[in-house]
Amino acid sequence: MVDDPVIKFVRLRPDVDKDLPLPCYMSPQAAGMDIHAAVDEPFVLGRGAIALVPTGFAIAIPEGYEAQIRPRSGLAVNHGIGLINSPGTVDADYRGEIKIAVVNLGRKKYTVRRGDRIAQMVINKVYHAKLKIVEQLPPTDRNSGGFGHTGK
Repeated sequence: MVDDPVIKFVRLRPDVDKDLPLPCYMSPQAAGMDIHAAVDEPFVLGRGAIALVPTGFAIAIPEGYEAQIRPRSGLAVNHGIGLINSPGTVDADYRGEIKIAVVNLGRKKYTVRRGDRIAQMVINKVYHAKLKIVEQLPPTDRNSGGFGHTGK
């Protein structure tokens, strides 16, 4: 599309990480680009453990956009691997390495290997909302009904 944002990408260790694929969409209508682990050696993520997985790249996102880092459903369902801050937000002014904050919620240890598809990145438009102080909020049928209130 002509309106698609351009994400500038740089490998932080080009000689070392040239074997890793760029983040990429795995199907024509995929919302997220798969991101690969840039670990030098396999490491074991124990049950309940949290780790920061390097990707070996940094990006420049156009102003007015963000990148959301999300878990991969196959890792979640098959191994209990998720992201501790899901989704993670990468702001347009961040230029450091993208790192993936993984958590093992599964029943077994999980080994992260070089090149594993460890997360996905979705690019979204960002809106800066204006806050307006009011005396009260307009009523709705739900009003302050919370978790489980709708019966579904």
